[in-house]
Amino acid sequence: MQVTLLGTGDTTGTPTVGCDCATCERARDRGVERTRFSVHVEGASGESLLIDFSPDFRQQFLRESVPLPDAAVVTHVHFDHLDGLGNVYRLVDSLPVYAADETDPQTGTSVAGTIRDRYHYLDRISVHGRTPFQRFEAAGFEVTLVPVVHPPLVSYGLRVDDPDSGASLAISGDTSYAIDEDARDVLRGADLALVEGIVHDDLCSHHPAGGDHYDDAGRPRTFGTKHMTLTGARALAEDLAADRYRIVHTAHFVPPEQAFRDDVAVDGQRFDLAGAKR
Repeated sequence: MQVTLLGTGDTTGTPTVGCDCATCERARDRGVERTRFSVHVEGASGESLLIDFSPDFRQQFLRESVPLPDAAVVTHVHFDHLDGLGNVYRLVDSLPVYAADETDPQTGTSVAGTIRDRYHYLDRISVHGRTPFQRFEAAGFEVTLVPVVHPPLVSYGLRVDDPDSGASLAISGDTSYAIDEDARDVLRGADLALVEGIVHDDLCSHHPAGGDHYDDAGRPRTFGTKHMTLTGARALAEDLAADRYRIVHTAHFVPPEQAFRDDVAVDGQRFDLAGAKR
């Protein structure tokens, strides 16, 4: 299984348009980016799966020269994870898109329902609702969605298993640290975990909701109510016990001395996961 990080940034990306902060300047100096979130997974079968449709879809696929997906999964309906779906127009003959089928009390429909309604004009896509914790097949992979905590909307993490190689990928999705144990159990023990960490925990003091889920040193693992801090991301990675992890969905507010540490991902990183044939 080859995993390519197409987009590793938050809503505005890094460098952020019109920003000359130290982190954006460091990114420009290094020639690296964190565009809006998306992950490409290619299996031993040669089929590929896309996780989330970044608004930077066109740029990401041209830059990384990865094949167009045979199927896709959408974790939630925030624009930085969904609005790139319109880019598939005229690029594919057909594309199955999978998403959770649970009704969101906030919207009155599911993630799958929202995608179906919003992109009804894309006759080359088909939207398939799937129930969390129930494994399904997509592009030759076995995929399991799990609910995470990203109020006020429902949001999902997922596990991707390659039955041919035995390799596995876990993605936390956009979430606070308050992920239930049954969801963590699904995500545990993967070859690679991608865990969300939007800012460093010192910024919690500036958030109206502050921070939450404090560790033994008193550092908040959650920024506000909907995202993990870098501290939270590292704690979750430790709990999930993956062979390797990277922090994703990181904002330019993280100071440069923290923003470019080895475990904080940038776009274009690739991971070849060997797994163990089952």
